[in-house]
Amino acid sequence: MIGDRWSLLIIRDAFDGIRRFGELQRNLGLAKNILASRLRELVAQGILETVPAADGSAYHEYALTAKGRELFAVIVALRSWGEAHLFEGDEPRSALLDTKDELPVRLQVTNATGQPISPDDAFVRKVS
Repeated sequence: MIGDRWSLLIIRDAFDGIRRFGELQRNLGLAKNILASRLRELVAQGILETVPAADGSAYHEYALTAKGRELFAVIVALRSWGEAHLFEGDEPRSALLDTKDELPVRLQVTNATGQPISPDDAFVRKVS
């Protein structure tokens, strides 16, 4: 559902406030037919929904649904990993900040009691 790189980039842009087809197309540099296909699939899967344009025009926009907004932690984790590993030290990049204090957003994995854990502290138990 979200394994395609374009789908993840569309979702990332939706979190960044990009809502119109043309804006998504310009920002991603994606062919219109591919973008239209991915948007149709994200809407069909209930991750995005079409809504009337905020400016009252005849256009529509794409907005994250509740299901789509639940992908926030996934997008933050991928963004954080990318910021740490895909840029040179002096290369310009974006920063994800909280709206209240404008502090950098950090993602931390914790157990059920709130204690931070690492990959070495976790395992998968198969459920039958």
